[in-house]
Amino acid sequence: MNLILWRHAEAEEIAASDLARQLTTRGRKQAQNVARWLRTRLPEDAVILASPAARTMQTAEALTDQYRVVREIAPNASVEAVLEAAGWPEGIASTVVVVGHQPTLGEVLATLLGNETNSDGSVRRSWPVKKSGVYWIKSRERNGDGEAVLFAAITPELV
Repeated sequence: MNLILWRHAEAEEIAASDLARQLTTRGRKQAQNVARWLRTRLPEDAVILASPAARTMQTAEALTDQYRVVREIAPNASVEAVLEAAGWPEGIASTVVVVGHQPTLGEVLATLLGNETNSDGSVRRSWPVKKSGVYWIKSRERNGDGEAVLFAAITPELV
């Protein structure tokens, strides 16, 4: 399975509610640039899941209008909710793109790819993910054990 975690692009700071926050002009450009990079690499049968927040749906729409809104991956979702929605590690499809939020996406990364330690020796529970950043993870089996392998990490500035 390919699991692609895509943080929503830059959004306005103030709106009627957190879920209503829209992408800024810069955010729309970020989403379009990353979507262009993804579009050339995704299989046609990739499944796109977006949080019910306006900013995640607008980010997903830069890629396609064929996406599913999954309320379980709304802001502050659990790692388990994201992995369950995607069907990790077998997958609900061979490639699943989750358009979501920090710190949840960073927590998914820390869980799948291994925790690091902070300077004080405590375990880091979340990785930083830039706005409109993408982490592409592949699941595989090696010696009878499941593994998560980082395939790509992209920021809008790199595409």
